[in-house]
Amino acid sequence: MNWLILVIAGLFEVAFASCLGKAKETSGTEMYLWYTGFLITMTISMLLLIKATQTLPIGTAYAVWTGIGAVGTALMGIIFFKDPVSFWRVFFIVTLIGSVVGLKAVSSSH
Repeated sequence: MNWLILVIAGLFEVAFASCLGKAKETSGTEMYLWYTGFLITMTISMLLLIKATQTLPIGTAYAVWTGIGAVGTALMGIIFFKDPVSFWRVFFIVTLIGSVVGLKAVSSSH
């Protein structure tokens, strides 16, 4: 169950990074709404990470959380923020995914 919580925490990390990207593109009230979304999603992400680390090893949980955030944010950047796509960028995104899966595979389940 805590692995699922950790994945959801990672998805909320993607959400808070995406809110920052949208806030940068906007101004006025809309910008403040995106910053509010950032604060809410960051809080949820952190609370879920705390919950997951109650039974998962902190090093593994943090690495998986940041890996999900890094991969998700990179993909959001490519899809929604027009970040550049290159062979090496995609290669290293795939490498990150492999690392996250590998950490899960070698971790003892609780």
